[in-house]
Amino acid sequence: MEYSERQLERAQSISDLRLLARRRLPKAVFDFIDGGAADERTLRGNEAAFDDWFLVPRVAVNVSNRSLEHRFLGAASAMPIMLSPTGLAGFFRRNGEVLAAQAAARSGLPFCLSTNSIASIEEVARAVPDGDRWFQLYFLRDREWMDGLLRRAADAHYRVLCLTVDLPLTGKRERDVRNGFTLPLRPTLTSVFDMACRPGWLLDAMKSPPKFGNFEMASSGSFTSVAQHVASLFDPSANWDDVARIRERWKGPLVIKGILHPADAAKAVELGAEAVMVSNHGGRQLDHSPPALTALPEIAQAIAGRAEIILDGGVRRGTDVLKAIALGATACASGRSFLWGLSAGGEAGVRRAVEIFRQEMDNAMALLGTPNIAGITRDHVRRCSSF
Repeated sequence: MEYSERQLERAQSISDLRLLARRRLPKAVFDFIDGGAADERTLRGNEAAFDDWFLVPRVAVNVSNRSLEHRFLGAASAMPIMLSPTGLAGFFRRNGEVLAAQAAARSGLPFCLSTNSIASIEEVARAVPDGDRWFQLYFLRDREWMDGLLRRAADAHYRVLCLTVDLPLTGKRERDVRNGFTLPLRPTLTSVFDMACRPGWLLDAMKSPPKFGNFEMASSGSFTSVAQHVASLFDPSANWDDVARIRERWKGPLVIKGILHPADAAKAVELGAEAVMVSNHGGRQLDHSPPALTALPEIAQAIAGRAEIILDGGVRRGTDVLKAIALGATACASGRSFLWGLSAGGEAGVRRAVEIFRQEMDNAMALLGTPNIAGITRDHVRRCSSF
């Protein structure tokens, strides 16, 4: 199933884009995007946490001229939202990372490329030279290769480094185990039938053999699970001394991603990070860890304006962004929302996801009585239990 721009425009919510993506992708591929660790309580909690808060509007406010404009670490953005780093985007849609980066650039939003991308650092930089490009880095066992990735990102003029610290190994993602998800997909009777029923995705995949672009590891008949890939390359011994070393080597803005404890947020700022990303890896690592939004207020209090805070996890509505800002975030990141758009419609699908967020935020800000992002404060939210 392939969707025209007109069909994409009929999607009125991120949930609608999710359904379109589900129809286009094989089950194993869709579940890799959609799933989380173990019982998926943290995955569900990320979205449910937003339901614990009401927005409280102020009335008789002139909202005839509204602006969603924001600044991410010194650069202008059309909205306080960015495309979070997501691995294997080019497996869900051919040239996925390039298409997502192009959509972000044309929409005026930052795009963060994952270490585990299909397209390499250089490929995305060549295709999207003018976008606000960030690079996300994991700790690798091979520190020379890790240093090489840093140099490559700097040489390709990625502006911000997003250092992810919550992946010493992968969480137990049971959907992927049950589906036998590998790169490339291991053929079974079920998977072959499933792929044959989704010719749009299958033709795309056949034109672009899967690889981990930043590791020059094109698959040649071997089936590699993401867990095997992480176990072979990533370093579970990394600590704050290693974070300090990266801070010293990277000359641009640094974001520490994967923070849930206020003391860790304070440590990241102490080491010189300009921002922290409050994130539980989309519920894909430690199940039963707190939803990102639940962890946000304590972290905001702990760093008290000394660094920017990006909320990552469960953001599906424009109202979610406003609630996060009211609770202390300076901006939000979303991964699945844009992957569903990408999977459904390529660049046009990502732009549709951006437009859905824009329309929802603009409408909510008018009704909330806040003509600009700076006007959103803690006074605009209340816990549901307090009503």
